[in-house]
Amino acid sequence: MSEAVLADAPAKADRRLIVPLDVPTADEARALVAGIGDAASFYKVGLELFATDGMALARELKAQGKQVFLDWKLHDIPTTVQRAAAAIAQSGCDFITVHGEPQVMAAAVRGRGASSLKILAVTVLTSLADEDLVEMGYAETARALVERRIHQAIAAGCDGVVASPHEAALARSLGGRDFLVVTPGVRPDWSAKNDQARAATPLDALKAGASHIVCGRPITAANDPHAAALRVAAEMAQAG
Repeated sequence: MSEAVLADAPAKADRRLIVPLDVPTADEARALVAGIGDAASFYKVGLELFATDGMALARELKAQGKQVFLDWKLHDIPTTVQRAAAAIAQSGCDFITVHGEPQVMAAAVRGRGASSLKILAVTVLTSLADEDLVEMGYAETARALVERRIHQAIAAGCDGVVASPHEAALARSLGGRDFLVVTPGVRPDWSAKNDQARAATPLDALKAGASHIVCGRPITAANDPHAAALRVAAEMAQAG
């Protein structure tokens, strides 16, 4: 990282930056968090850790004053989703994802009750392009399906959506100022896109309307995760 970028880097973590802990074990996740240090304060715990010690790790992170995004994409019959959301709400975690289907979203909203847990609807996975949706049996383009699911999320009472950076402006325009728009698939120009079909830079995602960005491998696979997180945060700061 250049001295100029480091000089522009914020002294504190940007709370809009979510770092995914997409590793097999809680010990590896703890090592990542330690390596990133004060350069990030918001972490995503996904399905890989869910299969092992994900909930225990989430509670540890909360005890350390971190924010926690449980990216578990709840999808089941309404009663099961409602009960799961109620249990997760008691953990003190900040965000939980659910699949963007009307019954599922409404059940999660009921389950979280009066807690501060934010319900985020997954619109279309950022690894999917239009041709993938055709293969899956959808007649709509990714953008059209995202738009429909944003409308449904708002009607269900969700707090926001997960959408690619290329649909962030659409989500912001439909959801309004306080609507959460969490964008995975964020890749700085200096990093590889990997398996993200609809990626954008951190600055572009925020300018488009994202409230939070999820940036993984450019940080977690870096030789110096702390410096990489600061580099991403410095770019985010340009968006204001």
